[in-house]
Amino acid sequence: MRKRRLSYRLDLLPIILPYHRRAKNELRPGDLVYYGPSPEYYGIGEVVQREEKVCVVDFRGTGLLGIHKDEMLSSYLIPIHKLNLTGVLKNR
Repeated sequence: MRKRRLSYRLDLLPIILPYHRRAKNELRPGDLVYYGPSPEYYGIGEVVQREEKVCVVDFRGTGLLGIHKDEMLSSYLIPIHKLNLTGVLKNR
């Protein structure tokens, strides 16, 4: 299997385990998020829908797994804007 090259430096994102205090966030549609435990697998995505504790996130295939949309508990998602990680989004 060929190693896929990612367009973002996902290795720079801090790993945050589920239910950590930094994972307790009020997410809204339009927020950019990543999967805290393994940022490189899912990539960076946009919250497109939220119901109670579950969010539908459009990852647009940015991670190693090539996932486009998935449902996840919000306690696994870390918002990019709250951690001031916008520099990671720029190609280096």
